[in-house]
Amino acid sequence: LREVYRSLGHTVEVLVPEPGLPDMVCTADGALVVDGRVLGARSARPRREREEEAQLRWFAGHGFARLRLPEHGNAGEGDFAVTASYLLAGRGFRAGPLAHGEAQEFLGRPVIGLELTDPRRPRLGLALAVLDDAADEVAYHPPAFSPGSREVLRRLFPDALLVGEEDAAAFALDAVGDGLHVVLPRTAAAGLDAALRERGFAPVGVEIGELRKTGGGVRRCSLELRG
Repeated sequence: LREVYRSLGHTVEVLVPEPGLPDMVCTADGALVVDGRVLGARSARPRREREEEAQLRWFAGHGFARLRLPEHGNAGEGDFAVTASYLLAGRGFRAGPLAHGEAQEFLGRPVIGLELTDPRRPRLGLALAVLDDAADEVAYHPPAFSPGSREVLRRLFPDALLVGEEDAAAFALDAVGDGLHVVLPRTAAAGLDAALRERGFAPVGVEIGELRKTGGGVRRCSLELRG
């Protein structure tokens, strides 16, 4: 995955897991970075606390001055998605309105709360992907959201790419888009190839292997450092 990003022209920093903390491979769950501000994660599971603290130490040691250890539970970029206009935030299984308010206050971006209703997709990163954050272009799986949230998404993103059950089950939305390419699991890339190319994106399939056991793969193991 790291080499794929580098081949596409991106700079990649490596977060080396600390001893006894193998779940640090899920870097997206550890923080959300917007405009150089780092909002840490807070899990309901005490065993994740050391991982969250370790990730904030990494940011502090790499020149990020505006850091916040949150008061309310969130799973970093696993619960949030950044577009040009909004900060989309999932709720229903993990993060809730208090976490959304905290993110809006610290990051200074308007937060749109979206109710997740499918227990197979308890985090926003499995239900929605940002394809181009400069153009507010997203893809999402409608059945993962409540009726009201589906209506909100239709209003905000009328031209969104709608993803069906088969592709969603293959982690198609656990993807990373940079406006030109969409990096996603190889099993999902075949199903969405034509739809993505029709919109001007080049799909890049990646074999996620053992990462699938984390409940994701591409996006869950990637954290964008937005300066």
